[in-house]
Amino acid sequence: MKQLISCLLLLSAAGCASFYDLNYEFNKHFEDGNIQEAAAVLEQNRKAVKSKTRFLYYANRGVVEHLLGNYEESNNWLEQAYIFGEDYQKNYLNFAASYFLNPNLIVYPGEDHEHLMLLYYKTLNYLKMEDFEAALVECRRLNQRLYELGDKYVSESKFQRNAFIHNLMGIVYDASGDYNNAFIAYRNALEIYQGEYSEMFGLKTPEQLKRDIIRTGSLAGFPEDVDRYEDQFEITYDPRKSEGGELIFFWHNGLAPVKDEWSINFVIVDGGGGQVFFQNEDLGLNFPFYYDESESDDEDASITDLKGFRVAFPKYVERVPYFLNADLQVGDKYYRLEKAEDVNAIAFKTLEQRMLVELGKGLLRIAIKKAVEKQVRKENETLGFLVGVINFASEQADTRNWQTIPHSIHYSRVPLAKGKNEVTLYTDGPRSESTRQFFFNGIKGKTHFQTYQSLETNVGF
Repeated sequence: MKQLISCLLLLSAAGCASFYDLNYEFNKHFEDGNIQEAAAVLEQNRKAVKSKTRFLYYANRGVVEHLLGNYEESNNWLEQAYIFGEDYQKNYLNFAASYFLNPNLIVYPGEDHEHLMLLYYKTLNYLKMEDFEAALVECRRLNQRLYELGDKYVSESKFQRNAFIHNLMGIVYDASGDYNNAFIAYRNALEIYQGEYSEMFGLKTPEQLKRDIIRTGSLAGFPEDVDRYEDQFEITYDPRKSEGGELIFFWHNGLAPVKDEWSINFVIVDGGGGQVFFQNEDLGLNFPFYYDESESDDEDASITDLKGFRVAFPKYVERVPYFLNADLQVGDKYYRLEKAEDVNAIAFKTLEQRMLVELGKGLLRIAIKKAVEKQVRKENETLGFLVGVINFASEQADTRNWQTIPHSIHYSRVPLAKGKNEVTLYTDGPRSESTRQFFFNGIKGKTHFQTYQSLETNVGF
């Protein structure tokens, strides 16, 4: 008996490890910037393509190949993740088992914002390969996904529209010469930045977006809109074009949050008439639960005899970026990289929006497990004890998430001179700064695209 209990407790300790901890070798290489080594770890773990976390395996391989400059290979992996997310069908047996055991038993299908990031990276890859038609296809898929999210979250108080994705669509249409659709996409982005993004995330409208909406409005032949936005933003449109085209630079700062586990202790209060309340006075939580009194005549098996329990839930832990700001220098001019997307804040918001659902699932899971435990105890005390240990060991939160996407995305549009251009990126941290040089051949009418990932985060996230 003691050996069996010890084994169960060891299983419990192993089960408490978060998804981040379980993939420590890969995460350590990735965070240290050893991307080749991180890729090797993924390559050695090919069995993950059949695991319950294959969405994350596909997604991580996509990011790693992107950073290595293997854009076509990156898109192959990202597309697999996208198709999996689109075609994912719940295994209802596993789904039901997740209520009895833990949610890690079901396949991880990806968070809503993670699906958008898949298509964002695919778009970037096509832009790097100068395949604008394919990039526009990804933009249309992004637009369709946004419509689906709008239908999913009908409440105006919930995050359902993505300003950055509309901004990205505008940038792609803009670079391909479709100024009409670019203007529409920029206008949609502006509306969301001024609305939800300002209210929910405190994120201001990028100055670059203001200039882009005025410029494309003029090029698309909307003089009244141009006048209105010039007055609103106090910006005067300059129609002159640079002799060497332009550079769109995306700076990926830091890393997205990781999921961890937290728990809430509840006490059970008998409300009578087949009703109990799961309460936590400190948090002001009070959830009713109904049961069939006719099936609980023996008070030893009654759910009202349970005094309390712990329920595990997922939570995000922010990885605060080391660098605070970044600028680009071209010649004697500097251009600030403006924050256009707060991936970290969006992750927190999407989890917050479904916390009541998570609470409900967790409470139902515990109620079922505890009722079974009490019934077994009535018939066999020892077996009932073992069921209780198993229940404790299996009460875990789902800590899986895509952890290689950035904390935030910043960007700028930079005019280039004809011929060779040296562009210097300056990233500023609290104790030091970093510089990196890039070179571009300026050609009139051409738009270059460049991304750079700063992986550094503050120690002890």
